Amino acid sequence: MTELVIRFLVGGLVVSLFATLGDVLRPRSFAGLFGAAPSIALATVSLTIHKEGKLFAALEARTMIFGAIAFLAYAALASLILRRRRLGSLATALVLMPAWFGVAFGLLAAFKGFR
Repeated sequence: MTELVIRFLVGGLVVSLFATLGDVLRPRSFAGLFGAAPSIALATVSLTIHKEGKLFAALEARTMIFGAIAFLAYAALASLILRRRRLGSLATALVLMPAWFGVAFGLLAAFKGFR
């Protein structure tokens, strides 16, 4: 139970700091970059270091990087499709979800031996 409280407090503090940073920066479109995902990732890595150690946290951080790279590929493809094909955003998002997961798990499989 105490771990949940710590996660809640650390996560809330980090999210608040990133939200404030996003609110201060210009243009306002940067505010989304400093939303919940990066701050939750940092809070998770910090708590993982404390609980499991640095090596385990490094492996977890690597999977976060793979997910971010996969999301970048997903967002680039979605942007391309939405501009050229004029499909709806929901249909595009649903069609590209397997690509996002495929890239993420492909990277994970390709770099599994590297530690």
